[in-house]
Amino acid sequence: MSELIIIGYDDHETARRAFAQVEQLQRDFVVDLDGLAVVTVDEKGKKHVDTTAPIVGASAASGVLWGMLVGILFLVPGLGAVVGGAMGALSGKLAKTGIDRSFRDRVGGMLQPGSAAVVVMTRKLTEDKFSAAMAEFGGTVLQTSLSDEDEKGLADELATTQE
Repeated sequence: MSELIIIGYDDHETARRAFAQVEQLQRDFVVDLDGLAVVTVDEKGKKHVDTTAPIVGASAASGVLWGMLVGILFLVPGLGAVVGGAMGALSGKLAKTGIDRSFRDRVGGMLQPGSAAVVVMTRKLTEDKFSAAMAEFGGTVLQTSLSDEDEKGLADELATTQE
């Protein structure tokens, strides 16, 4: 099971420091990452996604799923290969995993011009240590879980939309 954690911040600098802290927590084995990104929103409202170097140990399937989730949460409608009816099917699958329209709307509402978010997808997390390490940065936390079955279903759905 994976956890998708999105932490919203009022400014870019705090988000970048929090991002660096999550990288350190990975090195300290507090979190086992499948994906990590910082999303910043410039003053004109344009979103910019910066990801870390490839996550060691993350599978190709989790990498594809990670890219899809970031795209759907932050860059829609610019999804490239995922268009038309395929997008509807994918949205249906996402809704069943807890990443429904309401969750996406809350993410979007967090990201106003000048704000930022750290996006973490993790398979394993020592929650008390993670929370304690991230507390100094504050922020608004949104979190949802993806079962192994949900992840496989989403990855399979994505694969069929790209054929």
